[in-house]
Amino acid sequence: QVQLVESGGGLVQNGGSLRLSCAASGVTFILNAMGWYRQAPGNQRELVATITRGGTTNYADSVKGRFTISRENAKSTVNLQMNSLNAEDTDVYYCGAWSHLKQPPARPDYWGQGTQVTVSS
Repeated sequence: QVQLVESGGGLVQNGGSLRLSCAASGVTFILNAMGWYRQAPGNQRELVATITRGGTTNYADSVKGRFTISRENAKSTVNLQMNSLNAEDTDVYYCGAWSHLKQPPARPDYWGQGTQVTVSS
């Protein structure tokens, strides 16, 4: 099994920045891609960004040019640097990870507990 723990959420003003981190533990050698999703109440969970073990990245159109995903394989962590935040970025952000048997756009095999990001206008 793999456990994912997110950190770094919080309250930020419009135009500000936040950095989210996700640390994986357990059987991490089976992991391929890792990434971030977000979900607002009543909405479906949507993909924000993904990164493969080799470093290939993919972003939702709404965050391109503002968010940067990075990964430290040796530490089994994935980070999301979020700049130029606006009110539409207010959501609960979830870390996700895929085993070597699956890859995006399939849903992740493992999820973190979520971290709240709130952007005040």
